[in-house]
Amino acid sequence: MLDQFAEYVTNLDISFFYFLNIQLKNPLFDFLMPLITQLGTQFFWLIFCGLLYIFGGEKARNAAFLCLIALISGYFFTELLKILIARPRPGEILSDISLLTDMSGYAFPSGHSIAAFSAFTILGIKYEHIYLFLFFAGIVAFSRIYLGVHYPLDVLGGSLLGIIFALIVLRMEGKIIRTKNKIINKYIN
Repeated sequence: MLDQFAEYVTNLDISFFYFLNIQLKNPLFDFLMPLITQLGTQFFWLIFCGLLYIFGGEKARNAAFLCLIALISGYFFTELLKILIARPRPGEILSDISLLTDMSGYAFPSGHSIAAFSAFTILGIKYEHIYLFLFFAGIVAFSRIYLGVHYPLDVLGGSLLGIIFALIVLRMEGKIIRTKNKIINKYIN
């Protein structure tokens, strides 16, 4: 029974992958998705949070710091899960896909989705525009499927984990900010 359910979910995941990767294929998305997917990279978020920290006020500095904590935690957790689960990427198993970017490593969970959802969730809550920020994170997650490097369940799992990491960090916000301020006061001031 469990094997049949797992097979059903896997087949549904593959069917949905083909729909998003092949059926929605168009020149506009072929141009936009490689750009949008960059909003899920660690490099983008390090630069963004660095600029927010340097040029923002106290609220922006705290939001940037919280994002970095969530991103770093999420990155290490993602890498551990990828090794433990070892799910091959679609391009390693499926034929006739549209692969629009390089792929390496394992598929589950999507690191881009975890990064986008953790940072955008924190920013959305701190700046009170959660739906707008979650929309941006969702577009990043969609881009990973469209580009051919993740299945829908990879990005769904990454998205949920990103939100969880954001909520954990926000729950610990007071302690995190106090610790940050102590370190800054001790070593910088």
